[in-house]
Amino acid sequence: MFVTLNSKINTMITQHTFSFLKELSENNNRDWFEVNKPVFEKQQAATKAFFNEVGEALSKLDSIEKTKIFRIYKDVRFSKDKTPYKTNFGVSYSRTKPMLRGGYYLHIENNNSFIGGGFWDPNKEDLERIRKEIELDASELREIINSTEFKKYFGELVGDEVKTAPKGFDKNHPDIDLIRKKQFLVMRKFTNKDVLSPNFKDEVVATFQAMRPYFDYMSSVLTTNLNGESLY
Repeated sequence: MFVTLNSKINTMITQHTFSFLKELSENNNRDWFEVNKPVFEKQQAATKAFFNEVGEALSKLDSIEKTKIFRIYKDVRFSKDKTPYKTNFGVSYSRTKPMLRGGYYLHIENNNSFIGGGFWDPNKEDLERIRKEIELDASELREIINSTEFKKYFGELVGDEVKTAPKGFDKNHPDIDLIRKKQFLVMRKFTNKDVLSPNFKDEVVATFQAMRPYFDYMSSVLTTNLNGESLY
């Protein structure tokens, strides 16, 4: 056992959390986990308290429909990796549908913490609608992703894409780099030192807030037709 257990929950992420996750990654088996379960429960409670504080702050800036704190237990039925536990703590905050689209994600892992957000697996209809909007006029989206604020926090849009052009779209279209995307994601990585900083919660909330112009644009696209008429 490598941390001292006590009753107080600290709403900052601490080195104890990273130490537990590091040891878990090196001993990802049920026997080790059962022995160290009291440590896990302590770190889980501390992380959950932090996630909930972030959620409360975020709810003052956006309409959040659901907070989901992910379980550490993996579903290995269809995975080649049969290790039973995740080596991270994660949470998602979903915006209120149908009018508000996009979701926020926070991932805490030793040497691999990050914030993500956007559109991970849009359904066929939503993906087609986004691509059609970009085909028609990508200037508003370009303005958002080329802004100083967006570049500062995220750099660029990321995610999987088709190699040339989706069916029905011109591979020579000037905005084909955006049209061929299958995912429309933003990401910001953090070092352990960043996460352990006293102002990390504020930085998380500021990063989420920086997603808003992008989310609001996508919401306006996905709640209207190509003529700009509301679908709801």
